Amino acid sequence: MGTDTNDRLIPVSVPFHSVQDNSSDKFHSALFIGTCQSALSSFSALLYLLLRRKHGESFFQSLGLQTTPSTKTNSKPSTNGTASLGKSKPSPPPPPTLNQSLLLRYLQCSVFITTAAPFSFAALSYISYPAMVLGKSCKLIPVMIMNLLLYRRRFAAHKYLVVLILTIGITIFMGFSNEHPASAKSRNGGEHGTAYANAIGVAYLLINLALDGATNSTQDEIFTRYNVTGQQMMFWINILCTVQSSFLSVLPLPYIPVIHPSSNGQTELAVALRFIRSHPSIVIPLAQFALTGALGQLFIYETLQHFGSLTLV
Repeated sequence: MGTDTNDRLIPVSVPFHSVQDNSSDKFHSALFIGTCQSALSSFSALLYLLLRRKHGESFFQSLGLQTTPSTKTNSKPSTNGTASLGKSKPSPPPPPTLNQSLLLRYLQCSVFITTAAPFSFAALSYISYPAMVLGKSCKLIPVMIMNLLLYRRRFAAHKYLVVLILTIGITIFMGFSNEHPASAKSRNGGEHGTAYANAIGVAYLLINLALDGATNSTQDEIFTRYNVTGQQMMFWINILCTVQSSFLSVLPLPYIPVIHPSSNGQTELAVALRFIRSHPSIVIPLAQFALTGALGQLFIYETLQHFGSLTLV
Protein backbone atom coordinates (compact mmCIF):
# COMPACT_ATOMS: atom_id res chain seq x y z
CA MET A 1 0.00 0.00 0.00
CA GLY A 2 1.33 3.39 -0.94
CA THR A 3 1.04 6.67 0.92
CA ASP A 4 -2.02 7.88 -0.92
CA THR A 5 -5.66 6.95 -1.28
CA ASN A 6 -5.15 6.02 -4.88
CA ASP A 7 -2.48 3.34 -4.42
CA ARG A 8 -4.83 0.41 -4.06
CA LEU A 9 -3.91 -2.24 -6.55
CA ILE A 10 -0.33 -3.33 -5.94
CA PRO A 11 -1.17 -6.61 -4.11
CA VAL A 12 -3.33 -7.90 -6.98
CA SER A 13 -0.51 -7.90 -9.52
CA VAL A 14 1.01 -11.13 -8.23
CA PRO A 15 -0.51 -14.48 -7.23
CA PHE A 16 -1.79 -14.69 -3.68
CA HIS A 17 0.33 -16.99 -1.54
CA SER A 18 -2.77 -18.33 0.18
CA VAL A 19 -4.51 -19.48 -3.01
CA GLN A 20 -5.35 -23.15 -2.75
CA ASP A 21 -3.54 -25.94 -4.63
CA ASN A 22 -0.59 -23.59 -5.32
CA SER A 23 -2.33 -22.18 -8.37
CA SER A 24 -0.65 -19.36 -10.27
CA ASP A 25 -3.98 -17.73 -11.13
CA LYS A 26 -4.02 -13.98 -10.71
CA PHE A 27 -6.87 -11.82 -9.49
CA HIS A 28 -7.38 -9.25 -12.25
CA SER A 29 -10.62 -7.60 -11.10
CA ALA A 30 -9.29 -4.16 -10.29
CA LEU A 31 -12.73 -2.57 -10.00
CA PHE A 32 -13.91 -5.21 -7.55
CA ILE A 33 -11.04 -4.80 -5.13
CA GLY A 34 -11.38 -1.03 -5.40
CA THR A 35 -15.07 -1.37 -4.57
CA CYS A 36 -14.27 -3.48 -1.51
CA GLN A 37 -11.85 -0.93 -0.14
CA SER A 38 -13.89 2.17 -0.94
CA ALA A 39 -17.02 0.65 0.62
CA LEU A 40 -15.20 -0.24 3.83
CA SER A 41 -13.43 3.13 3.84
CA SER A 42 -16.72 5.01 3.61
CA PHE A 43 -18.08 2.91 6.48
CA SER A 44 -15.06 3.63 8.69
CA ALA A 45 -15.32 7.35 7.92
CA LEU A 46 -19.04 7.31 8.74
CA LEU A 47 -18.38 5.54 12.02
CA TYR A 48 -15.71 8.09 12.89
CA LEU A 49 -18.03 11.01 12.10
CA LEU A 50 -20.86 9.58 14.17
CA LEU A 51 -18.57 9.01 17.15
CA ARG A 52 -17.24 12.58 16.89
CA ARG A 53 -20.60 14.21 16.19
CA LYS A 54 -21.22 17.38 18.19
CA HIS A 55 -24.18 17.79 20.50
CA GLY A 56 -27.23 19.09 18.65
CA GLU A 57 -25.74 18.43 15.24
CA SER A 58 -27.97 16.62 12.80
CA PHE A 59 -26.88 13.50 10.96
CA PHE A 60 -26.58 15.25 7.60
CA GLN A 61 -24.76 18.20 9.10
CA SER A 62 -22.18 15.86 10.57
CA LEU A 63 -21.52 14.59 7.04
CA GLY A 64 -20.49 18.10 6.04
CA LEU A 65 -22.64 18.46 2.93
CA GLN A 66 -25.44 20.61 4.38
CA THR A 67 -25.02 24.26 5.29
CA THR A 68 -27.47 26.39 7.25
CA PRO A 69 -27.82 29.96 5.90
CA SER A 70 -27.14 32.66 8.44
CA THR A 71 -30.15 34.68 9.60
CA LYS A 72 -30.12 38.31 10.73
CA THR A 73 -32.47 39.14 13.59
CA ASN A 74 -33.30 42.62 14.77
CA SER A 75 -33.24 42.46 18.56
CA LYS A 76 -33.57 46.24 19.04
CA PRO A 77 -36.88 47.52 20.50
CA SER A 78 -39.17 49.65 18.38
CA THR A 79 -38.33 53.38 18.53
CA ASN A 80 -41.22 54.81 16.50
CA GLY A 81 -43.20 55.76 19.58
CA THR A 82 -46.06 53.38 18.92
CA ALA A 83 -47.21 50.88 21.43
CA SER A 84 -46.41 47.28 20.84
CA LEU A 85 -49.42 45.16 20.09
CA GLY A 86 -47.72 42.01 21.23
CA LYS A 87 -44.66 39.96 20.63
CA SER A 88 -44.27 38.83 17.07
CA LYS A 89 -43.48 35.22 16.51
CA PRO A 90 -39.87 34.63 15.51
CA SER A 91 -39.49 33.41 11.97
CA PRO A 92 -38.42 29.78 11.72
CA PRO A 93 -34.81 29.20 10.74
CA PRO A 94 -34.30 28.41 7.08
CA PRO A 95 -33.77 24.73 6.31
CA PRO A 96 -30.26 23.50 5.60
CA THR A 97 -29.30 23.54 1.96
CA LEU A 98 -27.36 20.98 0.00
CA ASN A 99 -23.95 22.24 -1.04
CA GLN A 100 -24.05 21.13 -4.66
CA SER A 101 -20.74 22.70 -5.65
CA LEU A 102 -18.96 20.74 -2.90
CA LEU A 103 -20.66 17.53 -4.01
CA LEU A 104 -19.46 18.15 -7.56
CA ARG A 105 -15.90 18.54 -6.29
CA TYR A 106 -16.20 15.22 -4.47
CA LEU A 107 -17.55 13.65 -7.64
CA GLN A 108 -14.61 15.05 -9.57
CA CYS A 109 -12.15 13.44 -7.13
CA SER A 110 -13.96 10.11 -7.24
CA VAL A 111 -13.88 10.05 -11.04
CA PHE A 112 -10.13 10.71 -10.99
CA ILE A 113 -9.54 7.96 -8.42
CA THR A 114 -11.73 5.38 -10.15
CA THR A 115 -10.07 6.08 -13.48
CA ALA A 116 -6.52 6.12 -12.13
CA ALA A 117 -6.69 2.81 -10.29
CA PRO A 118 -6.79 0.47 -13.35
CA PHE A 119 -3.77 2.23 -14.89
CA SER A 120 -1.76 1.60 -11.73
CA PHE A 121 -2.77 -2.05 -11.85
CA ALA A 122 -1.99 -2.40 -15.57
CA ALA A 123 1.44 -0.77 -15.26
CA LEU A 124 2.63 -3.59 -13.00
CA SER A 125 2.03 -6.05 -15.83
CA TYR A 126 4.85 -4.37 -17.77
CA ILE A 127 7.24 -2.85 -15.23
CA SER A 128 8.68 -4.18 -11.99
CA TYR A 129 7.50 -3.26 -8.53
CA PRO A 130 10.68 -1.22 -7.80
CA ALA A 131 10.00 0.78 -10.96
CA MET A 132 6.47 1.40 -9.73
CA VAL A 133 7.82 2.57 -6.36
CA LEU A 134 10.19 4.93 -8.17
CA GLY A 135 7.35 6.43 -10.18
CA LYS A 136 5.07 6.80 -7.17
CA SER A 137 7.86 8.38 -5.15
CA CYS A 138 8.21 11.05 -7.84
CA LYS A 139 4.53 12.01 -7.55
CA LEU A 140 5.53 15.31 -5.98
CA ILE A 141 6.10 16.69 -9.48
CA PRO A 142 2.64 15.92 -10.94
CA VAL A 143 1.01 17.19 -7.75
CA MET A 144 2.76 20.51 -8.20
CA ILE A 145 2.01 20.64 -11.92
CA MET A 146 -1.69 19.88 -11.48
CA ASN A 147 -2.03 22.46 -8.70
CA LEU A 148 -0.57 25.02 -11.06
CA LEU A 149 -2.52 24.02 -14.19
CA LEU A 150 -5.94 23.37 -12.64
CA TYR A 151 -6.10 25.93 -9.84
CA ARG A 152 -3.23 28.38 -10.50
CA ARG A 153 -1.85 27.55 -7.08
CA ARG A 154 1.82 28.40 -6.60
CA PHE A 155 4.25 27.24 -3.95
CA ALA A 156 7.16 28.86 -2.17
CA ALA A 157 10.42 28.81 -4.13
CA HIS A 158 12.16 26.54 -1.62
CA LYS A 159 9.47 23.88 -2.08
CA TYR A 160 10.29 23.57 -5.77
CA LEU A 161 13.94 23.05 -4.83
CA VAL A 162 13.05 20.46 -2.20
CA VAL A 163 10.86 18.52 -4.64
CA LEU A 164 13.63 18.56 -7.25
CA ILE A 165 16.25 17.32 -4.78
CA LEU A 166 13.95 14.58 -3.46
CA THR A 167 13.07 13.38 -6.95
CA ILE A 168 16.71 13.28 -8.07
CA GLY A 169 17.74 11.47 -4.89
CA ILE A 170 15.02 8.84 -5.25
CA THR A 171 15.88 8.32 -8.92
CA ILE A 172 19.56 7.80 -8.13
CA PHE A 173 18.74 5.45 -5.26
CA MET A 174 16.39 3.29 -7.30
CA GLY A 175 18.70 3.42 -10.32
CA PHE A 176 21.29 1.32 -8.51
CA SER A 177 18.77 -1.47 -7.95
CA ASN A 178 19.46 -4.81 -9.62
CA GLU A 179 15.76 -5.36 -10.27
CA HIS A 180 14.58 -5.62 -13.87
CA PRO A 181 11.09 -5.46 -15.36
CA ALA A 182 9.32 -8.63 -14.37
CA SER A 183 8.43 -11.14 -17.10
CA ALA A 184 8.81 -8.57 -19.89
CA LYS A 185 11.34 -10.64 -21.82
CA SER A 186 9.43 -13.85 -21.51
CA ARG A 187 6.16 -12.25 -22.63
CA ASN A 188 7.41 -10.09 -25.49
CA GLY A 189 10.76 -11.69 -26.27
CA GLY A 190 14.28 -10.28 -26.32
CA GLU A 191 15.63 -6.85 -25.52
CA HIS A 192 13.29 -5.23 -28.03
CA GLY A 193 10.33 -6.75 -26.23
CA THR A 194 11.66 -5.47 -22.90
CA ALA A 195 11.97 -1.92 -24.22
CA TYR A 196 8.45 -2.09 -25.67
CA ALA A 197 7.03 -3.41 -22.41
CA ASN A 198 8.83 -0.70 -20.46
CA ALA A 199 7.36 1.97 -22.74
CA ILE A 200 3.82 0.67 -22.22
CA GLY A 201 4.30 0.35 -18.46
CA VAL A 202 5.76 3.85 -18.15
CA ALA A 203 2.90 5.27 -20.24
CA TYR A 204 0.33 3.68 -17.94
CA LEU A 205 2.25 4.92 -14.91
CA LEU A 206 2.40 8.48 -16.24
CA ILE A 207 -1.36 8.49 -16.82
CA ASN A 208 -1.88 7.22 -13.28
CA LEU A 209 0.43 9.89 -11.84
CA ALA A 210 -1.33 12.66 -13.78
CA LEU A 211 -4.72 11.54 -12.46
CA ASP A 212 -3.28 11.23 -8.95
CA GLY A 213 -1.96 14.78 -9.20
CA ALA A 214 -5.35 16.01 -10.35
CA THR A 215 -6.97 14.24 -7.40
CA ASN A 216 -4.60 15.70 -4.82
CA SER A 217 -4.81 19.22 -6.24
CA THR A 218 -8.64 19.06 -6.21
CA GLN A 219 -8.56 17.89 -2.60
CA ASP A 220 -6.38 20.87 -1.72
CA GLU A 221 -8.89 23.13 -3.48
CA ILE A 222 -11.76 21.65 -1.45
CA PHE A 223 -10.01 22.27 1.85
CA THR A 224 -9.19 25.82 0.75
CA ARG A 225 -12.73 26.78 -0.30
CA TYR A 226 -14.95 24.72 2.03
CA ASN A 227 -15.10 24.15 5.75
CA VAL A 228 -14.92 20.35 5.79
CA THR A 229 -12.93 17.80 7.73
CA GLY A 230 -10.73 15.10 6.28
CA GLN A 231 -13.10 12.36 7.35
CA GLN A 232 -16.08 14.10 5.72
CA MET A 233 -14.15 14.24 2.48
CA MET A 234 -13.10 10.62 2.94
CA PHE A 235 -16.72 9.52 3.39
CA TRP A 236 -18.13 11.24 0.31
CA ILE A 237 -15.28 10.43 -2.05
CA ASN A 238 -15.34 6.76 -1.08
CA ILE A 239 -19.14 6.59 -1.32
CA LEU A 240 -19.01 8.01 -4.84
CA CYS A 241 -16.11 5.71 -5.77
CA THR A 242 -18.14 2.74 -4.55
CA VAL A 243 -21.16 3.75 -6.62
CA GLN A 244 -19.11 4.29 -9.76
CA SER A 245 -17.03 1.12 -9.51
CA SER A 246 -20.10 -0.97 -8.61
CA PHE A 247 -21.96 0.38 -11.63
CA LEU A 248 -19.04 -0.36 -13.95
CA SER A 249 -18.51 -3.83 -12.51
CA VAL A 250 -22.04 -4.97 -13.40
CA LEU A 251 -22.01 -3.65 -16.95
CA PRO A 252 -21.40 -6.26 -19.69
CA LEU A 253 -18.52 -4.27 -21.12
CA PRO A 254 -16.49 -5.57 -24.05
CA TYR A 255 -12.76 -6.01 -23.78
CA ILE A 256 -11.19 -2.63 -22.98
CA PRO A 257 -7.42 -2.52 -22.42
CA VAL A 258 -6.51 -1.44 -18.88
CA ILE A 259 -10.05 -0.47 -17.88
CA HIS A 260 -11.82 -3.80 -18.44
CA PRO A 261 -9.53 -6.76 -19.19
CA SER A 262 -12.32 -9.36 -19.07
CA SER A 263 -13.50 -10.52 -22.47
CA ASN A 264 -16.57 -12.25 -23.96
CA GLY A 265 -18.87 -9.57 -22.58
CA GLN A 266 -18.52 -10.85 -19.01
CA THR A 267 -19.07 -8.43 -16.17
CA GLU A 268 -16.16 -7.85 -13.85
CA LEU A 269 -18.31 -8.71 -10.86
CA ALA A 270 -19.08 -12.13 -12.35
CA VAL A 271 -15.40 -12.75 -13.07
CA ALA A 272 -14.41 -11.74 -9.53
CA LEU A 273 -17.07 -13.88 -7.86
CA ARG A 274 -16.12 -16.87 -9.98
CA PHE A 275 -12.48 -16.46 -8.97
CA ILE A 276 -13.49 -16.25 -5.30
CA ARG A 277 -15.55 -19.42 -5.59
CA SER A 278 -12.61 -21.20 -7.21
CA HIS A 279 -10.10 -19.85 -4.69
CA PRO A 280 -11.99 -19.16 -1.44
CA SER A 281 -8.78 -18.51 0.48
CA ILE A 282 -8.52 -15.17 -1.32
CA VAL A 283 -11.26 -13.80 0.94
CA ILE A 284 -8.86 -13.32 3.85
CA PRO A 285 -6.24 -11.23 2.00
CA LEU A 286 -9.01 -9.25 0.31
CA ALA A 287 -10.53 -8.47 3.70
CA GLN A 288 -7.13 -7.58 5.12
CA PHE A 289 -6.42 -5.30 2.19
CA ALA A 290 -9.75 -3.49 2.48
CA LEU A 291 -9.57 -3.18 6.28
CA THR A 292 -6.02 -1.86 6.48
CA GLY A 293 -6.73 0.55 3.64
CA ALA A 294 -9.89 1.80 5.34
CA LEU A 295 -8.11 2.42 8.65
CA GLY A 296 -5.09 3.94 6.96
CA GLN A 297 -7.21 6.43 5.05
CA LEU A 298 -8.41 7.96 8.34
CA PHE A 299 -4.84 9.10 9.01
CA ILE A 300 -4.17 9.97 5.36
CA TYR A 301 -7.12 12.37 5.15
CA GLU A 302 -6.26 13.84 8.54
CA THR A 303 -2.77 14.63 7.26
CA LEU A 304 -4.22 15.94 4.00
CA GLN A 305 -6.54 18.31 5.84
CA HIS A 306 -3.88 19.89 8.09
CA PHE A 307 -0.75 19.76 5.94
CA GLY A 308 -1.85 19.52 2.30
CA SER A 309 -1.16 17.03 -0.46
CA LEU A 310 2.48 18.01 -1.04
CA THR A 311 3.48 17.17 2.53
CA LEU A 312 1.36 14.00 2.40
CA VAL A 313 3.10 12.71 -0.72
